[in-house]
Amino acid sequence: MSQNDAGIDLDKSLGYLLKEASSALRVAMEEVLRPLGMNVTHYSCLELLAQRPGLSNSELARGAFVTRQTMNVLLQALERDGYVTRPSEAPVGKVLPARLTPLGRRSLEQATVAVRSVELRMLGGLTEAEQSAAFRVLRSMIHSLRDGQDGHSSSPACTGGPERQGGGAGAGR
Repeated sequence: MSQNDAGIDLDKSLGYLLKEASSALRVAMEEVLRPLGMNVTHYSCLELLAQRPGLSNSELARGAFVTRQTMNVLLQALERDGYVTRPSEAPVGKVLPARLTPLGRRSLEQATVAVRSVELRMLGGLTEAEQSAAFRVLRSMIHSLRDGQDGHSSSPACTGGPERQGGGAGAGR
C-alpha cells in the first residue's frame, strides 16, 4: 500500500484546514480573553445572552458547542460571580432563563473589543470581496452538512455575515 492510499492527504483536506483554522482562532481568542478572566466558552455564553436574552441552559450549550453539563457549571459560576441572573424558580416547566447583569454587559463589551481585534487580524489579508465570498462559502458548507445530516439548517450559534463579525458565539468551536 502506497502512502497515497493510506488515507486523507492532510495538505489537501479542506476539513483538516478548517479544523486548523478553528484551532488557531480559538488559541488567539483565548490569549486575548485570558487577561479579562474569560475563556472562549465564557465569552460565547455572554455573547449569546446579549443577543438572545433568556436562553435556557440547553440553548446556550448548543450555541456555545458544549455539553449541557458544562454550560450548567459555567452558568452557576457566572451567576455566583454576578455576570448573569436566573430566576430561583422556572417560570414555565424546568427552564431557568438566564440574563446578563450590568456587570456581565460591561465584561462582554471589553471581551468583544478583544475578540474583534482577533477577527480583524484574521481577516486582514482579505479584500471585502474575499471576506464576503468566504462567508458565503462557509455558510454553504454548513448548510450542506446540516441538511445532509438531519434536515436542520439553522442553529442558535449562527450569526450574520460581515455585518456581524464580533467573534460570534461560535468562534471557538
